[in-house]
Amino acid sequence: MLILAFESTAKAASAALVRDGKLVSQYSQCSGLTHSRTLLPMGEDMLKNAELSLRDVDLLAVAHGPGSFTGVRIGVSMVKGLAWASDKPCVGVSTLEAMAWHGLAAGGLVCPVMDARRSQVYNALFRIEDGRPRRLCEDRPIALEELAVELGAYGESVFLVGDGAELSFRALTEKGIPCVLAPENLRMQSAWGVAMAAQDKTPGTADTLLPVYLRLSQAERERQERMQREG
Repeated sequence: MLILAFESTAKAASAALVRDGKLVSQYSQCSGLTHSRTLLPMGEDMLKNAELSLRDVDLLAVAHGPGSFTGVRIGVSMVKGLAWASDKPCVGVSTLEAMAWHGLAAGGLVCPVMDARRSQVYNALFRIEDGRPRRLCEDRPIALEELAVELGAYGESVFLVGDGAELSFRALTEKGIPCVLAPENLRMQSAWGVAMAAQDKTPGTADTLLPVYLRLSQAERERQERMQREG
């Protein structure tokens, strides 16, 4: 099975081709340009360089969140458009689950963390077993203080990945929680992880592919607060 995967939930964007669990190619960019300008051209160039076309792809995959509200919308909308135009199946996967694949070499407890602001991170916990991440909890926004207490109960070192890894590493080490910061080349989100996480998911259609935000946007929170004050 040939999977074309996209990741646009944070500052960097990437596209990857994975055939039967083996990486064919990956294209990453962290130039500061908006993902709406870079994501689709990366996928097109990658297919062309591999002497493939969208017709050769069996499954489209995308990180559907959590992450940047704008980034998630761009990635999901683009894959929905590709799926509609090509009549290809598609699937959305958790950004955090995709990142957990970066912990394969480390083994043990893997903790993907994305900076969610407001003293919180988006997080889930995984354990590497039988060559793949096994989920230990659902994706959630969680305060760093609360995460430190939870990780302390495991009594083992944890491997931190994600754009919130450095922030979490400082907070956890201050609490005496043993942790390892992923090397920079494994720390950030990747389309390869998205493709790997998509392999055992049930494919859907463009109509069923939806973003997953975990919490309200800042504009929606401010609107709720305003309505409560006026209410």
